[in-house]
Amino acid sequence: TKLTPLLLSRSKEKKTHLSPRMPAVMSGGTAGVDGGGRSLDCRSFWKAGASETPSAPIREFHDALETGDFDRARVHPKFLHTNATSHKWAFGAISELLDNAVDEICNGATFIKVDKSTNTKDNSPMLVFQDDGGGMDPEGVRQCMSLGFSTKKSKTTIGQYGNGFKTSTMRLGADAIVFTRAIRENNVTLSIGLLSYTFLRRTMKDDIVVPMLDFVVQDGQIAPLVYGSQGDWDSSLKIILDWSPFSSKEELLQQFEDMDSHGTKVLIYNLWMNDDGLLELDFDDDDEDILLRDQGQNSGASTKVQKEIIQQHISHRLRFSLRAYSSILYLKKFENFQIILRGKPVEQINIANELKFKKVVTYKPQVAYDSQVVSVRVDIGFAKEAPVLGIFGINVYHKNRLIMPFWKVLQEASSRGRSVIGEFHILELSLCLICFC
Repeated sequence: TKLTPLLLSRSKEKKTHLSPRMPAVMSGGTAGVDGGGRSLDCRSFWKAGASETPSAPIREFHDALETGDFDRARVHPKFLHTNATSHKWAFGAISELLDNAVDEICNGATFIKVDKSTNTKDNSPMLVFQDDGGGMDPEGVRQCMSLGFSTKKSKTTIGQYGNGFKTSTMRLGADAIVFTRAIRENNVTLSIGLLSYTFLRRTMKDDIVVPMLDFVVQDGQIAPLVYGSQGDWDSSLKIILDWSPFSSKEELLQQFEDMDSHGTKVLIYNLWMNDDGLLELDFDDDDEDILLRDQGQNSGASTKVQKEIIQQHISHRLRFSLRAYSSILYLKKFENFQIILRGKPVEQINIANELKFKKVVTYKPQVAYDSQVVSVRVDIGFAKEAPVLGIFGINVYHKNRLIMPFWKVLQEASSRGRSVIGEFHILELSLCLICFC
């Protein structure tokens, strides 16, 4: 039996289902009291999965069993946190959200903006992603917020498993709210969805509840678009206002004002902190960058000159600088698309273009007789910082996207391949070979 892709919280009085023609509003109880400014007791990501909040009474499970509420899979909210631990590195989570925008290039996207904003309820920072892609209609945003659902089938798109949005947002912060505007068959819709780990844990939910709001634009006027009942719509509005950075429906709709005719904005708030109680992401040290606070700055250099060269090299800076990391995130340079980080476009860098004594080698792997043979072009040479640069590794690209930066293939003390750089280009797998030692 195929489980429904959308996890709906269903009351005992009324069962709500999702259909292609009538996407259902996710139902569930309200917060009960004002949730503005409140967050989880534990703000460290790697500790937030602990049971700091009591679970729902066991009696609830007996009641649900008696009313037939177990004819579908139940997913506990703690799974959102467990699922997000697939991202050990915060920049890996950010890259998933950049990928979503890049995949929208085929729908007209020309930019993805990454910036900082402020939660006016508690003056805490928020991480903002905004693109001008095709946006999502009411059904599409429900699929985005579902677990394991994806409409991406192309071999060129990066996300095909329907999990990246959930893992990335929950790795960066406890809560995320999505605003999306779309045009489908001349119908203009606005949709809002709230994925809040804080709300689910603080209200002791034993199932994932994702409140949704939809609006339609007619004759220049924005009107509520109600699927199901008005009570469901009002309940979703109350939850969103209680647990999001916004206090009124008007404030929610203001988030669409800087969008063009279509696009998506994701706000991540209650950002995770480190063990010292400081935000993992540092917005203050560089006004044009977002830095990782806990990444070690030790370069291992023996002299001052060597230390300066290593610290300025992309292989070192990408550990803690989002601008450096995103500059090599995609192998091929975009023609009509930009990553705009804190108001300044990111300059894409192809390390192979920086080579000295460059050579081109054609590699053809030995395969079985009936297997398809793919010739690989390899650009290889020396880093321009050779021989001082003491870093080595391989950049692994898949579908034009960096999946493993500076993967070490030699022992630290080895002198083989000193400052040698190469780049592999394969249709399904691309390797940028960087060997420094």
